[in-house]
Amino acid sequence: MTSESGSRAATTERIVTDRLTGLAIYGFDPVAYFTEREPRQGLPTYELSWSGATWRFVNEGNREAFMQDPAIYEPRFGGYDPVAIGNGMPTAGHPSVWVLYRDRLYVFHSEANRDAFAADPEQALDRAEIRWPAVKAQLVP
Repeated sequence: MTSESGSRAATTERIVTDRLTGLAIYGFDPVAYFTEREPRQGLPTYELSWSGATWRFVNEGNREAFMQDPAIYEPRFGGYDPVAIGNGMPTAGHPSVWVLYRDRLYVFHSEANRDAFAADPEQALDRAEIRWPAVKAQLVP
């Protein structure tokens, strides 16, 4: 992630969205993390508007899977970094810094935060869950 793309993230939305394009998680396909175990840039051909953002997918099957149950595939905490949330800050994660844990996708602002999460995911999630309501209240619906 470049600092430029990080600064373009809207932190006033409940889902991290690129302010310039309106794309959720910078246009990466959220389903690909589960099916291909890697981030993949979605295509304009396979777009879906959901929860105030435009989501892109690499193929029709991934778009359909997302439509069937978006809560499974969307990044937890709307794509905000769970370590930062645990510190009370709505910091946008970037889809190139990610982890799947307990069948949920988490994206992070930095590799250091991802490593901190990986060292003790339960503690990181407990802290994020406690602080998430207050952090989410700062974000515009």
